[in-house]
Amino acid sequence: MEVDESFARTVARIVAAREQIEGVGVTVRRTLGTVGMPNLDPFLLLDDFAVDPPAGFADHPHRGFETVSYLLSGSSEHEDFAGHRGRLGPGDLQWMTAGRGIVHAEVPTGKTTATGLQLWVNLPASEKMCEPRYQELRGANLPRVSPSPGIDVIVLAGDAFGAAAKVRTATPMCYFDVTVQPGSRVAVPLPPAYNALVYVLSGAVVVSGSREAKAHECIVLDSVPNGATASHVDAAVAIDATCPARLVVLGGEPINEPIVRHGPFVMNTYDEIREAMDDYHNGRNGFERAPRFRSKIGKRVAAAAAASAASTRSRSGSAANAASK
Repeated sequence: MEVDESFARTVARIVAAREQIEGVGVTVRRTLGTVGMPNLDPFLLLDDFAVDPPAGFADHPHRGFETVSYLLSGSSEHEDFAGHRGRLGPGDLQWMTAGRGIVHAEVPTGKTTATGLQLWVNLPASEKMCEPRYQELRGANLPRVSPSPGIDVIVLAGDAFGAAAKVRTATPMCYFDVTVQPGSRVAVPLPPAYNALVYVLSGAVVVSGSREAKAHECIVLDSVPNGATASHVDAAVAIDATCPARLVVLGGEPINEPIVRHGPFVMNTYDEIREAMDDYHNGRNGFERAPRFRSKIGKRVAAAAAASAASTRSRSGSAANAASK
């Protein structure tokens, strides 16, 4: 794709991440999946997370979409009700297709903070009840390319600059981890039919010649006019910047189907959501193993939650006793 022949995407809006607590003591900065930006078809959620042991996500279900975990630092374990268990280290990628149903836990290991991104990708109606599957890649095996001096690109999904990702996606999409050094500029190719965004992990970057975006800001890109056969997004870092910028570029072909979500279930109708809840609670239609499943790693999170609750009760009791004196 020649950049000179492609349409330069412009900035539609910039959204600052909203910090909140999820799971047990997990801090996330969320951009997609909020009231202000519920989704960007086919993407449902984007969390920039930091997890300090023994916090984490105890056993919980999913149906109807994919979760993509990209670990940036630290290490994390995962375990599901089908007996699948593994560990992610810095730079590793896990692409989990929940399909008709999965119950799993995600917990950091060791004593260091685990940081990374979790992306939820919707599945088309025809794939929502597929069998669950995993794709896991070590960071060292992810395609990496330097299209010009000062630019480093890791290709997690899709293809760019002659490098193609190794994962198979149910929905056509691209996912790039891009580092731009001070004084450098890159034009990242995006298929014109894709909805697209840029999320800044660190540093500051000028996107599409517009305003500068800083860490934990999400830049939603405008769509492409009819007739355009190629598009790209420009990212540049000032020559006097004190550090490089690291950002992810996400693009996906819209599914254009109704989205109905309730917690960890994402379907097309309210009836399907009710069915998913009934199946999970009654252990059927993909959730047969759910009623008896108790993950080993999830017990660490449960113990941490119990200890935190006991500490809170103790502090409350001490305060009440002090007030009565």
